[in-house]
Amino acid sequence: MTDEVATPGSVSASPAADPVLIVDDEKNIRRTLRMVLEGEGHVVHEAGSIVEAEAVLAKEAVDVILLDVKLGEDNGLDLLRALKSRGEDGMASKTSEIPVVMISGHATIEDAVSATRLGAFDFMEKPLDRNRVMVTVRNALERRRMWREVHDLRRAVDARWELLGGTPIMHELRRQIAKVAPTRSRILITGESGTGKELIARALHRNSSVSNGAFVKVNCAAIPPELIESELFGHERGAFTGAVAKKRGLFEVADGGTIFLDEIGDMALPAQAKVLRVLQTGEFTRVGGEKSMRTDCRVVAATNRDLEEMVKQGTFREDLFFRLNVVPIRSPELKERADDIPLLVESFVKECCDENGLGYKPVDEPVLARLKLYEWPGNVRELRNVVERLVIMSDEVIQEKDLPPYLGGPRSATQRRESSGPITAIDLGRYAGKSLREFREEVESEFIRIRLAEFEWNISRTAQALGIERTNLHKKLRALGIHRGEGSQNDPE
Repeated sequence: MTDEVATPGSVSASPAADPVLIVDDEKNIRRTLRMVLEGEGHVVHEAGSIVEAEAVLAKEAVDVILLDVKLGEDNGLDLLRALKSRGEDGMASKTSEIPVVMISGHATIEDAVSATRLGAFDFMEKPLDRNRVMVTVRNALERRRMWREVHDLRRAVDARWELLGGTPIMHELRRQIAKVAPTRSRILITGESGTGKELIARALHRNSSVSNGAFVKVNCAAIPPELIESELFGHERGAFTGAVAKKRGLFEVADGGTIFLDEIGDMALPAQAKVLRVLQTGEFTRVGGEKSMRTDCRVVAATNRDLEEMVKQGTFREDLFFRLNVVPIRSPELKERADDIPLLVESFVKECCDENGLGYKPVDEPVLARLKLYEWPGNVRELRNVVERLVIMSDEVIQEKDLPPYLGGPRSATQRRESSGPITAIDLGRYAGKSLREFREEVESEFIRIRLAEFEWNISRTAQALGIERTNLHKKLRALGIHRGEGSQNDPE
């Protein structure tokens, strides 16, 4: 290192605790670099070979590595390659994000190019200039800090989409995800609304070989049939009225990542044919375009409908069903894992308190017991909505008195009077010979009729009282054959 290095330069010192690893087979170089870096407040580790460097990295957290190209008989580029390597599953190693600055006394253009291709942050020639060393290390540390911020943000986002639960059915679900996620197989997620099908899709993406790519969600039920093709495949300018500019489709945006086709059962048949072509060939054409384009994305689909029955009815393509249903995964209903409810409630309480700027509110045990007894027709989504209501409306502690009446909370005199109607006791003889499903549907139908009459057929208020979405209530009314004026709690038949 030159004399210029040994004297203070124009770069002002700013104490920092960032650990730096120096890997060089020349002891004098390591000692001089240590003096300079410790003078700036850094924690410094030394290694004279690849083996010593690996031993340090196994024990110590390091933010920057200064790595010599020539390490006796070793080549520093071999260590760089190992540091930046990715496993067979495509996941980055724990050292892959550490900035590595290569140094050499016999640098060649070929060495510099190789180092850059392998992911080196910078390349410095000996003799080293003090100012250059400090500026490079500070820039590398800034890169490291930026990576950490991005990593923390991603982790916070991932936490919001985490699959919670410790019941056997959730352990089995995680096992299936872990097994299939690293593959490129197509997956069809089935399950009732509100069970967390998107959480499963995101877990599959997060643990896949394309996790660094985009996760693109497409709600097939929310896009009008006349626009679905433009959304999925894009369009050229002038392709139709209102197409004032060229637009990339979601399959194009998802290239190199995952596209999640949610509610695939609601997709119109013409769009199904084009999706089938993409799955078969990886090719598509923008609306109004002639050029064939390619996409390489993983396809995960989800539905709450019976696609096999839809195939029989001719409303869903059989060939598309078989293409999508390579690996089926079922999302369990909340009532199948009631023991997970306390864990879910704890998570939702924290989330809702943070979102609303409230201090944490503990939940009384009797409340959890009540919540575990409920059937939760709206599944986890319904539970989350109920918890948000409890967080907002309760005092310092969420108690039984804060629960809505249908979950065991206090009722008004009118509600107590109305509840003395036909469902205060169940005539089991009335259900003799019927299956559990028929029993459940009839009791559910009777209860919904009571709540509808209570709120004078105001769908929004009834859905809120039931703790489900309006769209879910409309579906239940159609499924159960309930029509306005056909009955009330005084005339359940």
